[in-house]
Amino acid sequence: MTKITSLTELKKLRDSLKEKMESYSLLDHPDSIIQVKVAMATCGQASGARPVFDYFKEELEKRNIPAMVTQTGCMSYCYAEPTIEVTIPGKNPVVFGFVNTRKADEIIERYIRKGELPDGVIPVNYETVISQ
Repeated sequence: MTKITSLTELKKLRDSLKEKMESYSLLDHPDSIIQVKVAMATCGQASGARPVFDYFKEELEKRNIPAMVTQTGCMSYCYAEPTIEVTIPGKNPVVFGFVNTRKADEIIERYIRKGELPDGVIPVNYETVISQ
């Protein structure tokens, strides 16, 4: 952690933390915020899910896109790891497979920002997997 050497730096840090805490209040209503779930079971981690998880966390914050990025267990798509599920408020979840950081960037720009579906969507929806 960096050392704070002035009152201005302390105020800047306070404002930054206050802003971050206000965004966390959206977590009380997760259906009102974009959700990105990264499958982090053993197969996901072995396939490179950690860099994808970190990329989504960093890039969504950098681009000022309010989103909750979480890790989950197995999504039953081991053949397509790393997999992620993106839920935009008011829309059904969409699962993407074979996601790397380049694909993650495309998902952020095309799907999250513009609503266009890029290649890589796994066509089985979440409800189908749960009901089996």
